[in-house]
Amino acid sequence: MNGPIVRLTYVALLLVGALVVMTTYWQTWAAPALANRQDNAIKRVAEFSIDRGVIVSTSPFRRLARNVQRKTGERTLYFRRYPQGELAAHVVGYSTVGRSRTGLERSLNDYLTSSNANLSTLVDKALDELRGKPVVGNDVVLSLDLEAQAVALEELGTRCGAVVALDPRTGKVKVMVSSPSFDPNLVENRFGELSRITADCTPASPLLNRAAAGLLVPGSTFKVITASAALESKKYKPESSFDDPGYCTVYGKRVNNFDTSRPFGTIDLEEALVNSVNSVFCNIGLKLGAKRILDQAKRFGFYELLPLETPEDELRASGLYRAGKLYYPKADSDVDAGRMAFGQERMLVTPLQMAMVAGAIGAGGRLLEPQVVDRIVSPEGKRIQQQRPRLIRQAVSRSTAEAVAQMMRFAVERGTGTAARISGYSIGGKTGTGETGVPGANTTWFIAFAAPDDESPADLAIAVVLQNQSGTGGETAAPIARSVMEAILGSTENP
Repeated sequence: MNGPIVRLTYVALLLVGALVVMTTYWQTWAAPALANRQDNAIKRVAEFSIDRGVIVSTSPFRRLARNVQRKTGERTLYFRRYPQGELAAHVVGYSTVGRSRTGLERSLNDYLTSSNANLSTLVDKALDELRGKPVVGNDVVLSLDLEAQAVALEELGTRCGAVVALDPRTGKVKVMVSSPSFDPNLVENRFGELSRITADCTPASPLLNRAAAGLLVPGSTFKVITASAALESKKYKPESSFDDPGYCTVYGKRVNNFDTSRPFGTIDLEEALVNSVNSVFCNIGLKLGAKRILDQAKRFGFYELLPLETPEDELRASGLYRAGKLYYPKADSDVDAGRMAFGQERMLVTPLQMAMVAGAIGAGGRLLEPQVVDRIVSPEGKRIQQQRPRLIRQAVSRSTAEAVAQMMRFAVERGTGTAARISGYSIGGKTGTGETGVPGANTTWFIAFAAPDDESPADLAIAVVLQNQSGTGGETAAPIARSVMEAILGSTENP
């Protein structure tokens, strides 16, 4: 056999081999990914012949997503309706024919359509198909407290912002509200109406879940992390003394306290957090360096997507950002550690992250996974999945958590967070006012935990954020936090 024929044979064999490999890849490994693509219209329409599982809350019991039947020839199709409208829109999301899915409707689609790889579910689904019965999906039960959700949404009003409340002992999310919200019933046929939603910010972005994907300047709420890093370094104690002239000096320039008219003189770390003294935390940042503080922030969950059950692309990680991307400095000199230490510089956080920070401090330093799903139940009532508390890590030592928690309690008792006091409960909180450089456009915060008394671990943590504010976090966000906490604590007392 001559050379050209041999080479041609090898090329032919190579092409045949490539064809076999690619065919195997597309039919075996890539098939599930292709089927799950949001633009797979054939699969999406076929799924509307399934009696999709409902999404409900139990506190109180309400259907958040249900089905309506529609006959099309000999087929029965099922389309979604959302009885509670905007109340839990960002968490539940929507499921439509023309605009695909978002929220839990998307991330839990396999469960809701009985396509999950659970043996019992697959057997039941196969039997239904053999009998000609419509396939019935699994139901999803959420941990949301709808009465507190309603309070949060009402308190936010026309302001752009978010509220997240959770149980730090279990990670169960009790409230997740983003404002402005939207009515998911409009998505399929009246989507254009959503673009006309207005609020006290531009753009209003009603489809954005600010609670889990809104990246905002944390302001002085970040001092909780800086204080934790300071105590964990063993270089500082709550009684460590500082001199506050009303400012600190960074790169030859003054960084003033928020209240420029009130230097505190000699002050300890505890009182610096209670009264939110920028200069003290600025100097701690310069002493510790940016990377030590950022490493402590990582212990709280920064620089990673928090493992909530909603789709990953509807979550954002907290941390320093540069050119729209997460940024961790190669050297301390790459970051203005003084400004970063009190929540400015290029630090951006989500409300979910800051609720977890407050919760970890109030619960002895333990950081648990946030969970908005309580359980998933088959059409026959069998529990397919029951969520259990899952520890992410110990964010700080118990002694550090207790020390910072005490500082936060004092901040509510006699400092910047007095508007969040609730009779009969031990509340620890921290205000924040993220300055944007534009008058009347501050980002205001309040994060807090609540416990039965000073000795008990917190059973509630909360973060409230508002955009485009002229006041402080203590004036604007703390009263909202109090109202939402009262709604949750009241329902806890009287189930």
